[in-house]
Amino acid sequence: MEKLLEVRDLEVSFLTYGGEVQAVRGVSFDLHRGETLAIVGESGCGKSVTANSIMRLIPQPPGRITNGTIQFKHKELITLPENQMRKIRGVDISMIFQDPMTALNPTLTVGNQLAEGLKQHTSVSAKEAKQKAVELLDLVGIPNPEERLSLYPHQFSGGMRQRIVIAMALICEPELLIADEPTTALDVTIQAQILELFERIQEQTGVAIILITHDLGVVAKIADRIAVMYAGKIIEVGTKKEIFYHSQHPYTKGLLNSVPRLDRREGKLIPIDGTPPDLFSPPAGCPFTARCPKAMEVCDRVYPLETNLSSTHQVECWLQDERATKLLASK
Repeated sequence: MEKLLEVRDLEVSFLTYGGEVQAVRGVSFDLHRGETLAIVGESGCGKSVTANSIMRLIPQPPGRITNGTIQFKHKELITLPENQMRKIRGVDISMIFQDPMTALNPTLTVGNQLAEGLKQHTSVSAKEAKQKAVELLDLVGIPNPEERLSLYPHQFSGGMRQRIVIAMALICEPELLIADEPTTALDVTIQAQILELFERIQEQTGVAIILITHDLGVVAKIADRIAVMYAGKIIEVGTKKEIFYHSQHPYTKGLLNSVPRLDRREGKLIPIDGTPPDLFSPPAGCPFTARCPKAMEVCDRVYPLETNLSSTHQVECWLQDERATKLLASK
């Protein structure tokens, strides 16, 4: 499969009154055309900062990208002039934000907001823009789309507003769609409908999707691959099957144990004890050491190298190092 996006050694920090927060620390991943990659982890682990970095939406100051490369179709985005980056945002790469009420302008009709993206980036006529808006509202499941164009955001339910935000992101037919916690503010039934909508959109348009979420349960159905983030680092990445059935990092296993499952009705949910490390001064070793039930002395001192478990499954954990395996076996 052809690579659409390549992120290598990305580092992002924020200067605050308390010091420098190292929010993203050496993140690397690829995304292929037509693929859905889910980036999961606790709040504050760096998921949204990574997504905003791809879009070059990190406020500078206080934020800054201190290292790394982000290549979209072999074009480096980090050093791209802002006037050229504006041509990519919304056209080649679109983003869906988690709160549809803040993403929509309450003073403009839905039709005007949908057409705005087309008018900004293309030379279509008002009639063509309206027709495209109707098609997109129909695609995302808004009934009577032509009549709804004249309505305002407050006249729609939360689920419908999220569908409108998705339609806005798709209006210029992007190749990459970044969805940042798109179901957080919705009830469970609407969440399922929105996730099914993503599947249908991908089948019809071939768009690649990066799905940012804190909930592994959300990605169980639609993700092709899953990257697990913790304390600004991607600690494990693999296919959906590898992460759900053969996860190797203790943090990934902890996330899975804290998600309700139908095949484990009698068992209790097991929370992950402790709190994430302070990213003002990140630990030299594995950031999960203080919360890990299997931590060794080396974990606290040296960050683990990446171990390739398969061509698609990588993990950064000393437990997967053959020297650690031999040590554990001898005990």
